[in-house]
Amino acid sequence: MNEAVYTIGHSSRTVEELIGLLLKHGVTTVADVRSQPYSRLHSQFNREAFSFDLSAHGIGYVYLGEELGARSNDGGCYLNGKVQYSQLAKTPLFRQGVERIRAGMGKNLRITLMCAEKEPLACHRSILISRHLLDGGIPVRHILDESTVEDHAETMQRLLLLLKMGGGNLFLSEAEVLEEAYAIQGEKIAYDNRAKWEEDKEGMSA
Repeated sequence: MNEAVYTIGHSSRTVEELIGLLLKHGVTTVADVRSQPYSRLHSQFNREAFSFDLSAHGIGYVYLGEELGARSNDGGCYLNGKVQYSQLAKTPLFRQGVERIRAGMGKNLRITLMCAEKEPLACHRSILISRHLLDGGIPVRHILDESTVEDHAETMQRLLLLLKMGGGNLFLSEAEVLEEAYAIQGEKIAYDNRAKWEEDKEGMSA
């Protein structure tokens, strides 16, 4: 099995820049975890075009947005129109996605989870997926740029500093502090469909 799963965000990079990063870090397969694998602003990363470009450089592509995307189709994963990561992670579909990653690693693939956001702390690939990969014994590393790859533990230390939760806590264990940090950041970045939820609620009461 390969030693770790990597992650990356395409952001506003060019296809050439992103593929260069993947090749530099020995990536063999991109697992696209965007719920909607299309971008109006960055159409170079639309699913069909991007998978073709990857193939031309010998890199495989698999779409896992249904299993590991942040915009669940399961109504039980929403509270007042907002995705709850804790619920999403319990769904059979999410667990199936994690197992597909594990199976790919068992084939000695070097897999990179790809989403849109450059900063892993702003993306569910870090706050949701990476957390549960780690819980299953799979190390995670985030590709930030050509020379910087960050272990997920380092990413979480940055989050603790960002949330002013660093320096320890007299009343909570380290695991409990991390649990709280995941919950706070998850609430900040989770997909919010509240406008549609309010609209549907009004329609039901009319």
